[in-house]
Amino acid sequence: MFSFLIPRVPETDPAAVKKAQQALRKWEENLADAQSTVQGCTRNVHGAQERLAKNQAISAMHTTSLPDRPKPSKPQKQKPPKQPKAANAPKPKRAEADKPATDDPQLMFKVGFLSDVYHERSVESGAIDKVVTRFPPEPNGFLHIGHSKAIAINFGFAKQYGGECYLRFDDTNPKGEEEQYFVAIEEMVKWLGFEPKRVTYSSDNFDRLYALAEALVERDRAYVCQCTKAEVTAQRGGGEGEGKPRYACSHRNRPTAESLTEFRAMRHGKYEAGEAALRMKQNLDDGNPQMWDLFAYRIPEKEHRKHHRTGDKWRIYPTYDFTHCLCDSFEGITHSLCTTEFELSRVSYEWLCDELEVYKPMQRDGTVLSKRKIVELVNKGHVRAWDDPRLYTLIALRRRGIPPGAILSFVNELGVTKATTNIELRRFETSIRRYLELTVPRLMLVLEPLAVVIDDLDDDHLEMVDVPFSKDPAYGAHSHPTEGLANHPHIQSHTIPFTKKVYIERSDFREVDSDDYFRLAPGKTVGLLKVPFPITATSFEKDSNSGEVMLVHAKYEKPLDGSTPKKPK
Repeated sequence: MFSFLIPRVPETDPAAVKKAQQALRKWEENLADAQSTVQGCTRNVHGAQERLAKNQAISAMHTTSLPDRPKPSKPQKQKPPKQPKAANAPKPKRAEADKPATDDPQLMFKVGFLSDVYHERSVESGAIDKVVTRFPPEPNGFLHIGHSKAIAINFGFAKQYGGECYLRFDDTNPKGEEEQYFVAIEEMVKWLGFEPKRVTYSSDNFDRLYALAEALVERDRAYVCQCTKAEVTAQRGGGEGEGKPRYACSHRNRPTAESLTEFRAMRHGKYEAGEAALRMKQNLDDGNPQMWDLFAYRIPEKEHRKHHRTGDKWRIYPTYDFTHCLCDSFEGITHSLCTTEFELSRVSYEWLCDELEVYKPMQRDGTVLSKRKIVELVNKGHVRAWDDPRLYTLIALRRRGIPPGAILSFVNELGVTKATTNIELRRFETSIRRYLELTVPRLMLVLEPLAVVIDDLDDDHLEMVDVPFSKDPAYGAHSHPTEGLANHPHIQSHTIPFTKKVYIERSDFREVDSDDYFRLAPGKTVGLLKVPFPITATSFEKDSNSGEVMLVHAKYEKPLDGSTPKKPK
């Protein structure tokens, strides 16, 4: 409801008439605004009614109507008589099934994204005979913490569903590939506890890949492009003044026979790097950049043409976009599990398999890191090498002493998602500590010993104290196969002698106590680990020259009458 007041004035008063006309115009403007508001509200109501009707219709498809259940009359409640309080019973230990889900190293394959991926193409459905995956690193650097996730996912997925996983070196770019990277990558995979079914190389398929490239040209689905890098960028709408319309390369419609001749000329050395390349003839109107005529073959610089395994045989090399899906096809990969940075590539992956009419694996996308920034740190001398403990390469983490099982536990804890995520380092470190608590013995070491003599104990007093290796009762049960305790999960504790003289850390004693200090001091009572009763410091002795405390005297707070001992502060 909207209301406005317009003054009534005599028509003979010109000033008043003018004022009334202004008020009338203002009222008309307000009325128009009000009508517009009402119309908007009406549209919103109609839209809400339509959505409600649609939801009700969908709900009706999945819901069975039941007759109304008669409400029973409520019986009169009677308060039970009060019972005397029973003694507090000890809390039962948490059952194995009640443990956090992250204790299960296969959890990420049983629920969520990876479970859905498997059931899209499962053995049970008859779609495949067995699961086959692959981990395809480029041998141009050392693996980092991000690669551990890709390793765990591909090898773990195959293991979970009774399949096999290949380690395939994607060695299609001679630049930067070295023997040390091949060796280190395979070593890291095995260090994490995985054994590849086969070790393969993309370069083993160079002849087969070249034949398929010629076949693609003959089908008029590829052409030789001789544009400069700047021209290709402009064709894709980039370069100076980005956002311009895309347009085709001038060589895109050259005759098939001409492209085939030029492609063979590339192989025989007619062109230098950057002068010619083979591009796939895809769909420039597609909104996905991975369909904008990607490169299939390129010519590297002369100094980078020699291949680590094939030597000087080839002057041209296939790109990742051309090689990846075809090698997956050659090896019969059933589930091509890639990183989120390759999600847009799925369209071109499937396009190429379809155009060449070869077996098409199912590609799905997860998440992982990149090596490029680490390469820059190493090359510029900011770190000593790839195993510098400040890095998060796997060889650096191994050098730090982090066990492989801890890394796999961290990966399982993260799970798999298509969303891009940033993981704080403290989360990684917390996960490592939690893993070590279950798998590695917690031992004691006194670096700066200070002797404590318990004066009221006999000189020959000896009491063996049982000290657990961990605070967690599940300690030792989840060790990684490469870690020592995997074969000895029954070893839960060790014994240490408690005698008249014990040693504490020097920093655990002060000559003068304070409210914010909770360790040993004159007149203060503290407990010793797993020793039945606490001790109280009574005095101390100092070196006459240095003034340093050399010995602390204490008494054992064991009640003679069996009463409760004095509680430590």
